[in-house]
Amino acid sequence: MSLLDGPLSALVAAVQSGETTPSAMTTEALERAAARNPAINAICLINPQAQAEADAVAARLQGGETLPLAGVPVLIKDNIWVKGLRIAQGSALFADHIAPEDSEAVKRLRNAGAVIIGIATCSEFGCKGATNSPFHGVTRNPIDPSLTSGGSSGGPVSAVAAGIVPLALGTDAGGSTRRPPAHTGLCGLKPTQDLIPYGPGFDEPVWGISVICPIARRMEDIALAMQVLARLASAPAPRLEIAVSGDFGTGQRRDPDVAANFDKVVAALTSADVTITQARIAWPHDIKGHDVQPLQHAGLAQLYGDVWRETPGVFDPAIAEQIETGLSLSGTQVAAAHQISHQMRETLRAALDLYGFIATPTTPCAAWPAEQNAPSEIGGQPAAPRDHAAFTPQINHAGVPALSIPCGTDSQGRPLGLQLIAQAGRDADLIALAQRLEPILKEIA
Repeated sequence: MSLLDGPLSALVAAVQSGETTPSAMTTEALERAAARNPAINAICLINPQAQAEADAVAARLQGGETLPLAGVPVLIKDNIWVKGLRIAQGSALFADHIAPEDSEAVKRLRNAGAVIIGIATCSEFGCKGATNSPFHGVTRNPIDPSLTSGGSSGGPVSAVAAGIVPLALGTDAGGSTRRPPAHTGLCGLKPTQDLIPYGPGFDEPVWGISVICPIARRMEDIALAMQVLARLASAPAPRLEIAVSGDFGTGQRRDPDVAANFDKVVAALTSADVTITQARIAWPHDIKGHDVQPLQHAGLAQLYGDVWRETPGVFDPAIAEQIETGLSLSGTQVAAAHQISHQMRETLRAALDLYGFIATPTTPCAAWPAEQNAPSEIGGQPAAPRDHAAFTPQINHAGVPALSIPCGTDSQGRPLGLQLIAQAGRDADLIALAQRLEPILKEIA
C-alpha cells in the first residue's frame, strides 16, 4: 500500500526518517491527479510550484526542523486563498482573481510542512449543495461517477475519496464539509466557530457561520490536522454517553435505508456499551434548517446583485435565482431569519448542555445524480431544494462543533454518514469520541 493511502502519521514518519521524500510524495499525488481527476473533475488547478514547495520542505527537514505534516500533499477548496494561485469561488466573475496572500489556515499547513498540490472545485460562492457550476463543470463521486459528491466542498471530498491526496481543506457554512464526506465514505469536521481563523479571504454572504474544515479518510488524520490548524491538543476519550435523534427533532422525512442504517448504528453502539438516550429537541415554532436561507439570499444579493442586474448570464442559474430572491426580500423578512438563527443557537446549545453529545444522520438521503442540484425525492415523496441539508445548518448557526463519520451504506452501496455534535469548545472531546466509535461503525454494513 502506498503511503498516500495510509495514515498521515505513517507518511510523515517516513518523510521525517528519510524513507521517502516530500518530492516523491508530491510526484505520486500529481501522477494520481493526472490519472484519476479526469473522471471526477475534482481539481480545477494544479499548483505549478508544487515541486518547488516540496523541495523547500526537504531543505527545512535537512536543517533540523520537525514538521508535523512533513511532505503531506494537500488540496485546497476554491474559496480559500492560496497566495499566487487563482482562487475563483467556482465563479466566472473571479476567473482572473489571484489570491494576494495565504489564508491563515493555508499558512499553518505550509508551516507544518504540507505541500499544496492544487485547488479543488466548489459550487459557485460555496452556496449550493451539489458541486456543479458553469465555471467548473460537474464534479463526480468516485464511489459512482454518475452520482454527486454533494456540495459545496465536493471537489476536496472527491479528491480525497479517489485517493489523490490524503488531506484536503473545505469550508462549511451549512453542512458543506459534513454532507459531502457522508456521500463519499469520508470524515469531515466542522470546528467550533472561529477555532480555525477564517481568512484573509473573500467576503461571505453570511458572516459568523462559515468555518474552515479538514477532510480525511480516518479520524486520526482529522486529529493530526487539527493539531496544526487549531493547535488543538488531543483529549482522552469522554464517557460513552450519546443522545440520538433520527430526524434531529425536525420531522424531516428520511429515505428508508437511512432510517434503517440509523437504527443499526444505535443498536451497534448499544451493544458496545455506549449509553444511549433519545434526544428531545424542541425547536421553537417548528423551525427547519432551511428557514435561515433568506440570510444567504440577501447576502448574495448585497454582494453580487448589481453585477447580476447587468450580466445575469454570468451566474450559475441556481445562484442567479438566489440573488433574485434576495433582492426581493424585505428588511422584515431578513430580520425574521436572523431571529431564527438566534433561536437555533439558543435551542441547540441548551440541548447540548443537557445531553453533552447528540448523534443524527448526517443526511436524510444518499447521493443523487451528479447533474442535479438536489434529490428529487426523499422518503418516497417530492423533496424541497434544501431537504437534503435538513440536519446540518443548525450547527453552524449555533457555532458548535460537529463531524460526519462513515457508518455503512444503503442498499445500493452508497455511503452514509453519522453526524456527531458537541458543545462549543469541545472539539477535542468530539474527535476523541469519534475515534472510539470509528471501529464500531466500520462493522455496520
